[in-house]
Amino acid sequence: MMKIKMQNITHVSEFYLLRVSDDPELQPILCGLFLCMYLISVLGNLLIILTVSSDSHLHTPMYFFLSFLSLADIGFISSTVPNMVADLQIHSSVISYVGCLTQMSLFVTFACMDSMLLTVMAYDRFVAICHPLYYTVIMSPFRCGILVLVSLLASLFESLLHNFIALRLKCFKDVEITNFFCHPSQLLNLACNNTFNNSILMYVIGIILGVFPLSGILVSYFKIISSILRITSPGGKYKAFSTCGSHLAVVCLFYGTGLGEYFGSILSLSSGNNVVASLMYTVVTPMLNPFIYSLRNQDISSSLKRLHFCVT
Repeated sequence: MMKIKMQNITHVSEFYLLRVSDDPELQPILCGLFLCMYLISVLGNLLIILTVSSDSHLHTPMYFFLSFLSLADIGFISSTVPNMVADLQIHSSVISYVGCLTQMSLFVTFACMDSMLLTVMAYDRFVAICHPLYYTVIMSPFRCGILVLVSLLASLFESLLHNFIALRLKCFKDVEITNFFCHPSQLLNLACNNTFNNSILMYVIGIILGVFPLSGILVSYFKIISSILRITSPGGKYKAFSTCGSHLAVVCLFYGTGLGEYFGSILSLSSGNNVVASLMYTVVTPMLNPFIYSLRNQDISSSLKRLHFCVT
């Protein structure tokens, strides 16, 4: 893509995204690869939702939250990958100003939704292991619905705040975004006016809706591990660990890749490193989540076998 250097642009109608590859021979291969990864992710998460909804044995708070997590993962990967695949197919990296804000809004919403739901699921495992006698009372259907609703509202609130910040940016130093999608920090980096207050506000938002959920997960698992270590039976310890093993693996994958993508977007790293970190976070993570839950979770595996038997 031809470099475009512009200064103090006050009326921006479009941005130029970074291509995953400028090699014409490699672009069709990458297009097919990312399309396959997208379809695998969408079909895998839809299968999780279908399995949970069709099997009465899985009508519990844990799998209720899992079905919403799968739905959020579908939205998460759909916010970036289809546009990237289309760009590779038509050999264009142009995105309109409105399209950029829309993509950023969807990305923030579903990323936050993932984070909030993982926190809720950690709380669910904490109650199940540390307070098993009160589990059905604490995790009532009404409370589960409230937790999902609060997660959704918090995600929409964060998205609206990011859009509010982006709409205040009236002047840009450049129109080239050094990533394959519109990341909030990328727009701040392109702004030519004083963005100190906006940066502070964005970091505060990230702390409230990013650090707090992660802190809740860490506190929940600290108490879970403390309770499991007090169990004298080896079989009891294994059963307790197995109930949260899949969730813990997804948490490590989501936050591990997410932190890499976040720091890659705010630090002065090469565009290649930014793209790799973003691909791991936005493409690989939602694609692997269904496999983690289907392979590590005995209930999901058994339900998938029963569903396959009924279909065949």
